[in-house]
Amino acid sequence: MVKLTKIYTRTGDGGTTGLVDGSRRSKADMRMVAIGEVDEANSAIGVALLSVEGPLGKRLTMIQNDLFDLGADLATPGEVEGALRIIPEQVARLEAEIDAMNASLSPLTSFILPGGSPASAHLHLARAIARRAERAAVALAGQEAINPPALAYLNRLSDWLFVAARTMNQSGASDVLWVPGGARMVR
Repeated sequence: MVKLTKIYTRTGDGGTTGLVDGSRRSKADMRMVAIGEVDEANSAIGVALLSVEGPLGKRLTMIQNDLFDLGADLATPGEVEGALRIIPEQVARLEAEIDAMNASLSPLTSFILPGGSPASAHLHLARAIARRAERAAVALAGQEAINPPALAYLNRLSDWLFVAARTMNQSGASDVLWVPGGARMVR
């Protein structure tokens, strides 16, 4: 269990931060960038929760907990006994939830624009930030080994947020469809 009695430590004043294995990295290190992007995605989900209640809100809270697990996973380079890692079952849960939400949505006939309702707009923003977190994790994976389910989780998360955004748009009825070249006609 985490117990924080002091929020600042001054150990990062020189531009480094500590990882779970005791090593220190530059705050600009790709591992720290990925951790920061995951934290930002989690924060965006927290904003979305201001507009989302009920079962979907409970699932978003579970995802927030998963993202803390993911942050701990990324903060633990190499093999550390007892390390908290994203596991395939967490990815499978997202897939099952995507399938369940998607079952009530009509198939897309166009790309959709982010928006429609406040809840949907917040979820789309969280989706875009989750995609950025995924790109950062992929960049990190190009430099050093990371847990493969962590990458899969981030990939599935953006899909989950997309389908959830459609769900919040009256099961897709309020989706704003992209009209290719449509703005060219407006004068």
